[in-house]
Amino acid sequence: MSPVAPAFPEDEVRRRARSGAAAAFPAAEDYGHVLFGACAPTGPEDDLDRMRLVPPVFMEERLKKLIELGREPMYDDVELTTGIGGFTAALPVYVSALGSTRAAGGDPGLALSRQTGRLGLPMVIGENVVPVHGYGRLDGSDDGTSTTLLGRLRAYTDQLPDGLGGVAVQQSTEDADAEVWNLVYSDPAARPLLDSGRLAFELKTGQGAKPGLGGMTILDTAAAARLGDRYGLDTAALGERHVLRSSSPGTFTAEILRQQIRLMRNNFPRARVWVKLHPGRDVAEAARVAVDAGADAVTVDGAEGGTGWAPVAFTGRVGLPLAACLRRLAADPPPCLLVSGRMWEGARAVKSLALGARAVGLGRAALLSVAEDPDQGLIRFTECLAMEMRLLISALGKYAPDALDQQDVWSPDGN
Repeated sequence: MSPVAPAFPEDEVRRRARSGAAAAFPAAEDYGHVLFGACAPTGPEDDLDRMRLVPPVFMEERLKKLIELGREPMYDDVELTTGIGGFTAALPVYVSALGSTRAAGGDPGLALSRQTGRLGLPMVIGENVVPVHGYGRLDGSDDGTSTTLLGRLRAYTDQLPDGLGGVAVQQSTEDADAEVWNLVYSDPAARPLLDSGRLAFELKTGQGAKPGLGGMTILDTAAAARLGDRYGLDTAALGERHVLRSSSPGTFTAEILRQQIRLMRNNFPRARVWVKLHPGRDVAEAARVAVDAGADAVTVDGAEGGTGWAPVAFTGRVGLPLAACLRRLAADPPPCLLVSGRMWEGARAVKSLALGARAVGLGRAALLSVAEDPDQGLIRFTECLAMEMRLLISALGKYAPDALDQQDVWSPDGN
């Protein structure tokens, strides 16, 4: 069954997955007889959507680019290659953590891994894949066609260009019990990533869809019996045929987070260290602790994010919106801040970059693109996203994402 996303611009995402860069523009057939101008939003907006990119009249950076090129610069002169948490990415985009949820499992999860690898984008393999689906066979017979962690890893690395991309393996409390990082770090299948500096471990403190809670899925009674010794199970909440499986959210203080990062750097010295934060009210303090302890990247999952199962009371009601997180981080942003939360088009991405992010994460948009076309959907979607980013960044008189700054964004509230 193909995934649906009722609270998300699903039709637009699927159109981009079909049409590629052409979807950045009105239909070509309308040229010459339809009069275009400012249009009203097609769906609900949050604070980040309501902000606007504001090009200046005088563009010193454009003049510098003109002198460098010896001609007037154009949008295709924007260079999108970006360093992301120790990796090099073809554009300032990564694929967010997708764990053991059914929508990200099976063929869609493998198709997503393959296309992400082809694009040279970093990919996060989410929590609970090993406890639920298994790690995979260490004898090399897991060839990238299974839903295990090793299957996803092989599907990705088999398509990965030299020098680009990388994998961040996320770990939760249950993953730690399964020694996931130890398995990956010592596995010959991960050696090419490790040797090329393209392996990271991500410590998860929370998630945007349900801040303060761990991952949740629905199990049938047979699966619940198999996993009952690893997770919290509620057999009453969802009726007789379904069991609610909950992961431990983990417990963090500043000192616990600091020591966890130091332990990661000590135990896995050749792997990059990423830390994922939920959109908590102390997100800026948590980010500072992570950076000071040696994290290579800090991911902030805005309250608009999430692909997995979550209580209704949490969606739209718990956690800081991404715009609020970016404001709280603005005074002292992490050197490599990664953000996610309803990313699907270039303007939202570029505003996030201007407000301090190094890269943006695709979650629902990535899954919907792959569902639309398992072979090319994410590739076409990303072509459209890259086109929009180049157009917008060049309109601001700049030619690289890291040249953007807060002056490039206007907020209706004057901030």
